[in-house]
Amino acid sequence: MTPLKLNYFTDAGHGWVSVKLNKLQALGIADQVSAYSYMRGASAYLEEDCDLSLLYRACDAIGQTIELTTKHTNNRSPIRSYATYQISDKLAQRVTL
Repeated sequence: MTPLKLNYFTDAGHGWVSVKLNKLQALGIADQVSAYSYMRGASAYLEEDCDLSLLYRACDAIGQTIELTTKHTNNRSPIRSYATYQISDKLAQRVTL
């Protein structure tokens, strides 16, 4: 299986991994992501200390590896201004990968 390639955004104090909402849905974890993560458009920005491990566990369960590309800023990340992660009941339903 080809690695899931994702961007890992960091600033001086924290980090988030960008993943498409439909990927979270396909993995069956869209409804398990905490409010410490953010969302914008069709992407979620998973908080590194809690929600990222949720993604790793879900991918590991299906044999999917993750490859991260780090993108760091010394400034305040704009991700901090994105909407708090909230998911609709419809998106929370699992779909076939």
